[in-house]
Amino acid sequence: MIINLDKLDYCASLKNLETISNKQNYKFIQGDICDSHFVKLLFETEKIDIVLHFAAQTHVDLSFVRAFEFTYFTYVNVYGTHVLVSAAHEARVEKFIYVSTDEVYGGSLDKEFDESSPKQPTNPYASSKAAAECFVQSYWEQYKFPVVITRSSNVYGPHQYPEKVHFTSNSPYFFTLYDSLFHLFSCIHGSGLQTRNFLYATDVVEAFLTVLKKGKPGEIYNIGTNFEMSVLQLAKELIQLIKETNSESEMENWVDYVDDRPTNDMRYPMKSEKIHGLGWRPKVPWKEGIKKTSITGCRKYLY
Repeated sequence: MIINLDKLDYCASLKNLETISNKQNYKFIQGDICDSHFVKLLFETEKIDIVLHFAAQTHVDLSFVRAFEFTYFTYVNVYGTHVLVSAAHEARVEKFIYVSTDEVYGGSLDKEFDESSPKQPTNPYASSKAAAECFVQSYWEQYKFPVVITRSSNVYGPHQYPEKVHFTSNSPYFFTLYDSLFHLFSCIHGSGLQTRNFLYATDVVEAFLTVLKKGKPGEIYNIGTNFEMSVLQLAKELIQLIKETNSESEMENWVDYVDDRPTNDMRYPMKSEKIHGLGWRPKVPWKEGIKKTSITGCRKYLY
């Protein structure tokens, strides 16, 4: 039985679950990981053996804007994680997998990060994820509670929220697809030469299954790919797919350059040999993956 716990925040939709909602081995529960009483009751009333903790507030820009709104990102990402790992420990679950981000390493132009690299986050979102990692890791250090931490590159695939190119809980969101759809331009912070690595959703699912089956308690696993693309090139390729055009000038008409962030990491290069040793490697090429993504869903807003 798979239990899906979700708050259903603004970016969530139950329509994404229509194909599995009637499965006998699937159950959806709406709830908030920050509600400690609810979470404790959930572990008491449901038989939960393994926890995969994906829940987080992830929008980098909002992590600055909403910094004083009930310390929103800290509350959800840090406190919520503490509530969940504490309840899981009390319930004696078999494995707790915390899904973190490559952004905890900070940026680097040349040095590749491995799992032992120091955490040097450069924005509130990444800082909250790094802090949450510390809470999770402490349960291993203190109780040998079987936790595993993953740090992945940006994830893309079908059913993405159309407000932006939401390339996963780890994405810095430089290209705003929402603007492309409704205002006919894409917003690029700075030069757009920042590069990111992109993983297709099914590859990441396989990575989590690998960690679930073979990951060692107390360990951290990078989930990355060698495929790297600039934010500007990403914007142009998406515009090309959505507008079905090869005109460079028309694509440029859709691009609007705005002031860069005060801190904007140029790259997050990671080594993933550790998870390769467990038998996982990405399989879906970018060209194939992006065509499988909901480009048709974007077009319906345009035409």
